[in-house]
Amino acid sequence: MFGYRVPAPDEAMLISGGKRGSSGEGPFRVVTGHGAFIMPFFRKVRFLTLSMAEAEVSETCVTKQAITLNVRAVIAFKVGNDTESIVNAGQRFLSDQGQMSVLTGRIFAGHLRSIVGSMTVEEIVTERQKLATEVLDGSAAEMAKIGLTIDSLQIQSIDDMKLGYIAAMAAPHNAAIQREAQIAQARADQAAAEAAQESHRRQAEYSRKTAVVQAQYKAEVDKAQAEAAQAGPLAEATAQREVINARTELAQREALLRQQQLVTEVVRPAEAQAEQVRVMARADAEAMEIKAAAAASHNRVALDRLVIEQLPEIVKEAARGLSGAQVTVLNGADGLGEIAAGLVSQGMAILDSVKAGIGRPSSGDAEPSAPADNHAASDQSKPAIER
Repeated sequence: MFGYRVPAPDEAMLISGGKRGSSGEGPFRVVTGHGAFIMPFFRKVRFLTLSMAEAEVSETCVTKQAITLNVRAVIAFKVGNDTESIVNAGQRFLSDQGQMSVLTGRIFAGHLRSIVGSMTVEEIVTERQKLATEVLDGSAAEMAKIGLTIDSLQIQSIDDMKLGYIAAMAAPHNAAIQREAQIAQARADQAAAEAAQESHRRQAEYSRKTAVVQAQYKAEVDKAQAEAAQAGPLAEATAQREVINARTELAQREALLRQQQLVTEVVRPAEAQAEQVRVMARADAEAMEIKAAAAASHNRVALDRLVIEQLPEIVKEAARGLSGAQVTVLNGADGLGEIAAGLVSQGMAILDSVKAGIGRPSSGDAEPSAPADNHAASDQSKPAIER
């Protein structure tokens, strides 16, 4: 807006002109933080910076011990925020605001020489904050007169201008510090060596464990591979063994069957035939004994009757002997009947032979033989029934 002026946040707007200057309230009106209307041609506006500024001081000073020191310091200052400080600073520096740093440096240089002259080198070196505080306290009043305030004062360096006094003063401390530094370095080296050894030990332990685990894994893999490689031959061998077992069992069964067939077809018939021969031999022997006994007594009739009477019994005993012989007949009851019939026929043949040997019996003697034949015929079927 025309005629309306606003100062920057770090500036103070100084308005001169009008009746304010003649009323005794001040040479100009100070405006900060807001704007104001300015009547052209009747008011004049100037701006004074309120921002922070710094001044460097490098001053050669003589201490209380007459030792020359070069002291370097930095002062941070600004124009005060109150109207009085702004007016005082505006009246002095508004036309050349760069002179604030120059004048501030000169003020602090004078106070710095004065304060350093009242202190020893040891005090200056060891109590820098005390030096800075005394310089600030001594210059505060003068700075306030020109509208400036001090924010801080820092002593940057203190130099004895190569006299070696400060170095000599610091030598014991330097030696102690170096000794402590060496001790600390040695401890650090020892700790580093121990740490390195521990690290190497852990690495070795880790490598050992890793190698063990790898060996275990390799052994498991090799075992699995070997089992996998043997699985095929083992399965084949197992199958072959089962085939051999099956063939062996089949051969055993065939051998057993063949043995049973041989027993049935050869052994049993042979045993039956042998038993038949034995029975017939005993019959012949008994018949011969009877014949011999009859001949000895010369009683043919009695002999005939005896033979006729004993012949069924002989046949019966032969049949009983045949049954007690545990003979297995292949064709069952028919086969047994055939054996019994053969036995009876042979008995009859023996009887005929006996009769032929002793001659034809008389008619009165022949009659008793009929019951004997009937009795023999009845006894001929009896073993077959008992069996």
